[in-house]
Amino acid sequence: MSQCEKDLEELRETFKSGKTREESWRRTQLKNLLRLLEEKEDDIFKALKQDLGKHHVEAYRDEIGTLIKSVNYALDGLKKWMCGKKAKLPIAAFPSSAELVPEPLGLVLIISSWNFPFGISLEPLIGAIAAGNVVVLKPSEQAPASSSVLAKTISTYLDNKAIKVIEGDNSVGDKLLQQKWDKIFFTGSTKVAKIVMAAAANHLTPVTLELGGKCPVIVDALTSSWDKNIAMKRILAGKFGTCAGQACIGIDYILVEKTYANELVQLIKDAIPKTFGENPKESHSISRIINRTHFLRLKNLLDEPKVKASIVYGGSTDEDNLFIEPTVLLDPPLKAAIMTEEIFGPLLPIITLDKIEDSIEFINARPKTLTIYAFTKDEALKKKIISRTSSGSVVFNDTIIQYAVDTLPFGGVGQSGFGRYHGKFSFDTFSHEKTVARRSFLTDIWFRYPPWNNKSLQLFRSAYRYDYLSVVLITLGLKKA
Repeated sequence: MSQCEKDLEELRETFKSGKTREESWRRTQLKNLLRLLEEKEDDIFKALKQDLGKHHVEAYRDEIGTLIKSVNYALDGLKKWMCGKKAKLPIAAFPSSAELVPEPLGLVLIISSWNFPFGISLEPLIGAIAAGNVVVLKPSEQAPASSSVLAKTISTYLDNKAIKVIEGDNSVGDKLLQQKWDKIFFTGSTKVAKIVMAAAANHLTPVTLELGGKCPVIVDALTSSWDKNIAMKRILAGKFGTCAGQACIGIDYILVEKTYANELVQLIKDAIPKTFGENPKESHSISRIINRTHFLRLKNLLDEPKVKASIVYGGSTDEDNLFIEPTVLLDPPLKAAIMTEEIFGPLLPIITLDKIEDSIEFINARPKTLTIYAFTKDEALKKKIISRTSSGSVVFNDTIIQYAVDTLPFGGVGQSGFGRYHGKFSFDTFSHEKTVARRSFLTDIWFRYPPWNNKSLQLFRSAYRYDYLSVVLITLGLKKA
């Protein structure tokens, strides 16, 4: 930790020097990050294959490509983001002006997760750099190959006196949390988030928590074969095709009417081999489980007798290769762990309801989640979902797309986290919007000062209602106080 403390002191000195506040420095670092992503693409592919078994196309779609897009978006908007915004002032303050000026928070700690080790590390880093901060990135030790690539490449491509990667296990993370930061950005589990918040409270450090939860998808009866085909592709991509379901915004379970359940199960059974191949493990279309601990956790979810009896597709596991095939379950017990814990894997429970509208009550009876997905053409149902549920986001007739759009904030609510980022929202997350007000000596409001009398009180009553005519009349004695 002595070396860590020296690193943090160097970062603080860099921030004090003011160079990270300069647009030229921010722009240079973002361009270098873009160069890193382009020049080290093969290294990133290999690391993601080694850690998670990700196909290189999936790796580009979900991590490299989205990051290149985000860096370019930040470069295009940086100048405008850095500019202050004029604020309106009441006539009573004339002559005066005010603006809101964004300033960097200072020393930032980013703790990232293992499921998207590059995307979840570098997406917030883009915002922290654009906002002019100095940063420590703590990658997840559970994705060691990716962590190593991040440490080597960031120290080579970016300003090592302003941006550092510190690798290590939980003990390193705990020691980092004991330090004083100006902002902590954490992505991970609710359990660890509580530790992060407790540590941040010691220094009153602001935090952003990106967590997750059991994201449901409501599937209404679809009549068109085209709609059904597209819906199945999007549902399977949102569950099995995104890091094998090891994603905070991935689908956790499906809610459907009983009368439509059998057809839905058959549609999914038909769609899985078309999407991932007859043997998904051999086609490398689905990532593997991150490690043995998580594999056994998922296997234990399936091994509960009543849960195992509810499997209608898949269910096979390969511990040697840490692979679980896409598995679909119909009405597992609601009190079973598979329905009370976040699954974070390629297991898809389908829960049947008497009416699709009952899905709202079902969702509201559980902790708030990061996203609610719904496949429906029923506008009345859409309105009910929006107005009567609470979640980080709602997506109709698709999955995952909200993560990739720069103009939409990404973040949770309640137990699914708080704070938001992506695009300009990342810049805002790592900035403080400082109020700057300017006033002239030319005029003054005499009644704002003692000695007080009833006339002063009446003038205040009128002024705070912006009733300037009454202020003038009372001042001239034309209206009684």
